[in-house]
Amino acid sequence: MSTTRTENPVILGLSNQNGQLRSSVKPAGAPGGGGGGPQPTQLNQMIKGTINGNSQPAPPTNAVIKPGDDWKKNLKLPPKDMRIKTSDVTATKGNEFEDYCLKRELLMGIFEMGWEKPSPIQEESIPIALSGRDILARAKNGTGKSGAYLIPLLERIDLKKDCLQALVIVPTRELALQVSQICIQVSKHMGGVKVMATTGGTNLRDDIMRLDETVHVVIATPGRILDLIKKGVAKVNQVQMIVLDEADKLLSQDFVVMMEEMLGFLPKQRQILLYSATFPLSVQKFMNAHLQKPYEINLMEELTLKGVTQYYAYVTERQKVHCLNTLFSRLQINQSIIFCNSSQRVELLAKKISQLGYSCFYIHAKMRQEHRNRVFHDFRNGLCRNLVCTGRFGHLGLAINLITYDDRFNLKAIEEQLGTEIKPIPGIIDKSLYVAEYHSETGEEVKQ
Repeated sequence: MSTTRTENPVILGLSNQNGQLRSSVKPAGAPGGGGGGPQPTQLNQMIKGTINGNSQPAPPTNAVIKPGDDWKKNLKLPPKDMRIKTSDVTATKGNEFEDYCLKRELLMGIFEMGWEKPSPIQEESIPIALSGRDILARAKNGTGKSGAYLIPLLERIDLKKDCLQALVIVPTRELALQVSQICIQVSKHMGGVKVMATTGGTNLRDDIMRLDETVHVVIATPGRILDLIKKGVAKVNQVQMIVLDEADKLLSQDFVVMMEEMLGFLPKQRQILLYSATFPLSVQKFMNAHLQKPYEINLMEELTLKGVTQYYAYVTERQKVHCLNTLFSRLQINQSIIFCNSSQRVELLAKKISQLGYSCFYIHAKMRQEHRNRVFHDFRNGLCRNLVCTGRFGHLGLAINLITYDDRFNLKAIEEQLGTEIKPIPGIIDKSLYVAEYHSETGEEVKQ
């Protein structure tokens, strides 16, 4: 079980069901306190639009941008991201998005996402993908991987064709929703790119009705898209690009048969982009069987993001909740994600954390999809401080592993798999490792 630090201030706006537990409110500034967030009505509208796969129309503009105009002046840029950035995303060659000769409308969406310059994986991937060549890329989560394949994918969409042209396959429902939201936002100025997300656990009839209309890009989990293809609803005979995000998971024993069957429905002349944190034997076999002279990208020295510091602490099973309470009271935490290895443990731990007086949501695979969606989006938008779940995600901060005596035998194997060293938790943890306010954008310490 571990807890990972994430960014952004939060508030305690909780309901008492569907993974959202009510607790007594901690004052802002105290351990477990928080700030403001979006209204529930806005969240419901956002979630509904994403689940149904409806792309949002571009905001109306009165001015027509002509060649030679300074079109960047018309952009609605988000606030500059002042969070500290690590070399995972800053070690670039100095390229600009304009260097890739992208459509201006696509560039507008890129810049309005707050993406100022391409990250290392984007620099390596975008020009190769635009050339039509297959790619096998090894990259960490949280380094701009989604943009690395969505930008060339959207650039190659032909709006004159009212057919499905690209598939993005991901292993989880939450990742499908996340990628579809990014795709919708980046393409919002492109004049009618239709994006759809479809996953298991949602209404199949809604997906069938949606595919009866024009859809250019589908982001899906393997089981659902294969079902739609076999029913003849998702017509993939003109798909020119297929992306496998987190390919190591998609080509595991759980999904590999479905992936092989799916490829049998696609045209033989198609482009395949594989993005994976690890290269197990299953990925190598798939590459040899289906990719044509792929361009290989490897930007990884270790699996752990450079912004994540890992520690471990030996505890007994009954000490874990007490240890969590101590961490909450002693660390300056905005949000935490706590991972368990079973759905039952997730619910029990979430209940105990709420009883301690801390706001807590939980999420696991046995929940109904609409409840998972609501919890996931509410947590991301700052409506709760702590999330207990069975998955693994996180970007910057601390990863603290609470392990029992019996778990210690697995620690070395985990270190070897991640290519990193997990140290014993110290008595005092340097706040500069996980508190963004202690750093400027360039990584220099800010004097308090």
